Amino acid sequence: MALTMNDVDRFEASRPRLEAIAYRLLGSASEAEDAVQETFLRWQAADVERVQVPEAWLTKVLTNLCLNQLTSARARRETYVGQWLPEPLLAGDPMLGPADTAEQRESVSYAVLTLLERLTPNERAVYVLREAFDYPHREIAGILDLSEAASQQIFHRAKKHVADGKARTEIDEATARRIIDEFLAAATSGRTEPLVRLLTQDAIAIGDGGGKVPARARAFEGALAVATFMRGLFKPTKAKRALVGGSPEVYATTANGDPALVAVLAGRVIGIICLEIGADGIAAFRNQVNPDKLDRATRWWATADHGEPLLHAF
Repeated sequence: MALTMNDVDRFEASRPRLEAIAYRLLGSASEAEDAVQETFLRWQAADVERVQVPEAWLTKVLTNLCLNQLTSARARRETYVGQWLPEPLLAGDPMLGPADTAEQRESVSYAVLTLLERLTPNERAVYVLREAFDYPHREIAGILDLSEAASQQIFHRAKKHVADGKARTEIDEATARRIIDEFLAAATSGRTEPLVRLLTQDAIAIGDGGGKVPARARAFEGALAVATFMRGLFKPTKAKRALVGGSPEVYATTANGDPALVAVLAGRVIGIICLEIGADGIAAFRNQVNPDKLDRATRWWATADHGEPLLHAF
C-alpha cells in the first residue's frame, strides 16, 4: 500500500528517536542512518493501517535490523586495521538523542560507547533501550522477543559490565574548557612533565585510523607513555604538514558530551580527540582520524558556530 502524507509524517516524527537508538546500538552515524532508512522502507511496505502502535512497531523493526548489523559487524571488526573506535558526534548533533538525565548523557559518552562493544548484541540492545530511553522491561521483552524476566537479567548483567569498565566523571562546560586549556598548554610546552601531572597513572591513548591514516595498532598505556605520545603529536614538523596537506586549526568543543579537540583543515574535520575525565585527571584519549568516521562531523561543523581556533597544529 502507498503511504499517505500522514503516514510519512508519523515516521518522520519518530526519525530523531530512531536515529539516536541506532547510533547507540551501532556506534556509527552512517550505519545508523542506513538502518533508519531501511526501517522506513519496511514501514512503506507494511500495511500501516493495521499497526496499532507505530512507535513500538518502528522501534522493534529498527532494533532487530541493528541486531543483525551488530552480528555481522563483529566479524568485520576482527579484520579491521588497527583499533576500532565509535564515530564521534559533535555538540548539538540531534543524533546524540536525549540528554535530560545523567544516565542518558552517560549512555552516549564516547567511553561508554566503546565499552558497549564488549556486550553481546542482546545485552547492548537491552542496555540502550532501558538506560537511554527508559523503555519498561515489558516493552523491551516485546521488541526482542524475550520474557520480561530475561530482559531484567540481561540489563543487570550489561549494566555491571559497563560499570566495571567505567571511569568517567561528569563535568560542566566551564570545567571541560579549563581541562582542554590546561592540556593544550602542557602538550605544546615541549616537556613531558606537565602532561604527566594532568593524567591518571593508568591513562591510555587509542587511535583509530582505519588503515587510511597512520595510527598505532596498540594503545599507549600509562601516564608517561601517553604524555610522551601527546607531546610528540603536538610537535610541529614538516612531515606532519605534508601528511595532512597543511596546518590544521584546532578547536575546543565537546563530542558525545565529553571535552574534545577538533582538528579542521580547509573546512574538513580531519581528527577528533575525545578526552575521558576520571576523578584523578585525564584517564583516556580516544583519537578518531579515520576519514570514513568524520563525514557527519564535517557536515555538522559547517553548520555550527565554533569560534576562533585555539592553535594551528603542526
